[in-house]
Amino acid sequence: MKLLTFAHDDATRLGGMLADGRVVDLTQAWTTYDHLLNGVQAPNEVFDAICLGEPALQALTSLMEQSEKAGKPVLSAEGLSVLAPIPNPSKNIFCVGRNYRAHIVEGNLARGRPADEFPKALEFFTKAPTTVVGHQAQVSRHAKHTNMLDYEVELGIVIGKAGRDISPENALDHVFGYTIVNDITARDLQALHGQWFKGKSLDGTCPIGPVVTLKAAIANPNELGLELDVNGESRQSANTSDMLFDVPSIIAQLSAGMTLEPGDIIATGTPSGVGFALTPPRSLEPGDVIRARIESIGELVTTIL
Repeated sequence: MKLLTFAHDDATRLGGMLADGRVVDLTQAWTTYDHLLNGVQAPNEVFDAICLGEPALQALTSLMEQSEKAGKPVLSAEGLSVLAPIPNPSKNIFCVGRNYRAHIVEGNLARGRPADEFPKALEFFTKAPTTVVGHQAQVSRHAKHTNMLDYEVELGIVIGKAGRDISPENALDHVFGYTIVNDITARDLQALHGQWFKGKSLDGTCPIGPVVTLKAAIANPNELGLELDVNGESRQSANTSDMLFDVPSIIAQLSAGMTLEPGDIIATGTPSGVGFALTPPRSLEPGDVIRARIESIGELVTTIL
């Protein structure tokens, strides 16, 4: 099952993506079929579904099936205002730096470092909640602040169950599902400040979505194809099997001594092909359309203004 959050009548709604791309309005369906749900308040976004737990997911599956058969409340995905799955996260987005071997090599070469200088442990940073935008978002070029705005397609982990000191063996038990993250980055600010937060946290520079594919629908998150193109030109193409640190390792190391909570989002790093490492380097510019795709999840589209 794929869940999404969309805007309708100045409110948010929880949607479920059908196989043909249509969307079930699960917020409305929740009230239509309330005999399934014991009076529980209808969820209005993906975070609500996470908080309601496993019984709610079973109910949502039934709602999807009944709504599809009845043909209502089923909407065309075209024209929907699709938000980030969790539009207003309560915490920063957790991110992993330098997690794909070829990307590490291209970054080392671009920065004049030895090509084979690999991190010995996960490199974590965060992006502010104000960076988060959804599918089809228009993101500022931020030309006043950066000369090199870059893209990064990444697998996003959405946490469903709280935990601290989570073992790699139990890590996937804490996952709700997976999404797409485009970690848009101001490279010159990233270098100028000596750490990554400022260059990673300009407003709107964390498109997420369009859906969260539930954990049960992805057999192995460490074997997913991912790719990105700019204006139809392929820039990134890889597989999550290329990650230096896999999904269980990321969750285990991030949760060491620090509690992960439901709704937390972790971006797992990007493969090679980023703009600053091209010859010559290529920045995102106004009018550019970025399409980030991950197998079993979908396509996240962003336009630069």
